[in-house]
Amino acid sequence: MRLNDPFTTSFGTFQDKEFFVIEVEDDSGFTGFGETVAFSSPWYSEETVETNQHMMERFLIPLLLDTPFQHPDEISKRFEPIRRNHMAKSAIEGAVWDLYAKRMNLPLSKALRGTKEQIDVGISIGIQPTVKELLHVVERYVTEGYKRIKLKIKPGYDYSMVKEVRRIFPEVPLMADANSAYTLNDIKLLKRLDDLNLMMIEQPLAHDDIVDHAKLQSQLTTPICLDESIHSLEDARKAVELGSCKIINIKIGRVGGLSESKKIHDYCASQGISLWCGGMLEAGIGRAHNIAIATLSNFDLPGDTAASSRYWVQDIIEPEVTVKNGVIQIPKKPGIGYEVNRRALESFRIDKQVFTSSKVV
Repeated sequence: MRLNDPFTTSFGTFQDKEFFVIEVEDDSGFTGFGETVAFSSPWYSEETVETNQHMMERFLIPLLLDTPFQHPDEISKRFEPIRRNHMAKSAIEGAVWDLYAKRMNLPLSKALRGTKEQIDVGISIGIQPTVKELLHVVERYVTEGYKRIKLKIKPGYDYSMVKEVRRIFPEVPLMADANSAYTLNDIKLLKRLDDLNLMMIEQPLAHDDIVDHAKLQSQLTTPICLDESIHSLEDARKAVELGSCKIINIKIGRVGGLSESKKIHDYCASQGISLWCGGMLEAGIGRAHNIAIATLSNFDLPGDTAASSRYWVQDIIEPEVTVKNGVIQIPKKPGIGYEVNRRALESFRIDKQVFTSSKVV
């Protein structure tokens, strides 16, 4: 699917999103849907669309079909012998969660024990060609009522740019996302951001770092939010105990699925660590899963789950996700709460495989 606009971060620019839609069906005819979130190149993590396909076909789907199970929480345990590959695991597990919720005649949010009837959402804005163009984009989304603006930063495109946005929009909840673009050598620069009243600085240091983030957090008044560093409950526990962050961004695909997301949520709630749900430029199925997990009580900050129209001319669900005054109403239908638009799905589909009892057709 082609994004409405190119999306630029410190890693680069892209506009086309390749991904897999996973559909699972039981003997009673119930179906559930999941979506992979890995990108075509390994700039965010080591996973890619191609590695997701290999892991699902060769290892994960055979494990899924090997023996019966009673609850989606069992899937992550079944996948434990396969190291990492969290995005491939999450797509399959998410489809099973959707199937389970439909069998229970529950919205996925309720199956996950979410309590909210609506969620606040923010917007993530990629790096723009000029600050003037950025200000126009920010103004548009502020006017639309989004509850938080996230700005991508990188060396050379950081303090001065954020300062100008803050000058024009002094009251807007604002955060900066570095996508691991800085080191401890940049402490002086990062400390300057303390003057701009930011909600948080997201993942300023290395993607696999927890220790240096603790050193940095001790010198900043602005909360650090960890993203790429957190892949599991254990990662979250270590980061919190070290004082590496005050906020965690949960991306379902990054941590391996909804079950692990719930565990991290419960731990952070017990430790007073704020949470929000990040986005990976999902189409409608993945977006619906994000909406469901964000209904859990400790997701207390606006996430990145913007409206479908923010990204796509046409999404693959109906109705599409809409945002009004920065709020998404939680769907009440069983499962993800949205119908998959199969006509749209077929218009984008380039390949298909069917697996039955560990055999591929």
